[in-house]
Amino acid sequence: MDLLAALRTHRLLAIVRGNDPDAALKTVLTLAEEGVTLIEVSLTGHGALDVIAQARAALGPGATLGAGTVLSADDAHAAHRAGAAFLVTPALGDGVTTGRELGLPVLAGVMTPTDVLQALKLGAQALKLFPAGSAGGPGYLRDLRAPFPDLPFVPVGGVDAPAAAAYLAAGALAVGVGSPLVADAAAGGSLAALRERAREFLDVVRAEPAP
Repeated sequence: MDLLAALRTHRLLAIVRGNDPDAALKTVLTLAEEGVTLIEVSLTGHGALDVIAQARAALGPGATLGAGTVLSADDAHAAHRAGAAFLVTPALGDGVTTGRELGLPVLAGVMTPTDVLQALKLGAQALKLFPAGSAGGPGYLRDLRAPFPDLPFVPVGGVDAPAAAAYLAAGALAVGVGSPLVADAAAGGSLAALRERAREFLDVVRAEPAP
């Protein structure tokens, strides 16, 4: 898949992490029904690989479904077998290099300028600025984009709806959103409330033109 094109088009990456595999699967499918096209299932969630495999079977081969918190070569191989179309890492390491060896696009975790250069050397297609809120928010993204104005940054961490708008206005290619979007849905919480939050975030990202 063309991860850059998908991020540029949809601008919202939903991050699903939960301890209830059935609820996590329902969360993924509900998000997809609401038009959230890019979805990452974190490997730290219980039964995450099964969730990815079942979601892949339900959504079909063309779904932009990925695996997150990919730390190791084993993680990358397992995610690939489960049907992940892309990988997301919190940092730089074997998850990035093995993902690229498997032919999967990788959204690699970075925080510093040195991280950015290393991620590019490893072959990352896009750069996950993480944890974005703790790093300094949209202001830090603007500072980081000064020496790297054309690189595809995706802030993740503490991104609620107002922050999503601010990051996109600051030049982010897309935003990654976990608990402010998913909340307790992946633990059995209200799917109706999830639908409402999904629509709110989609309204936010659609209001900001792509860079």
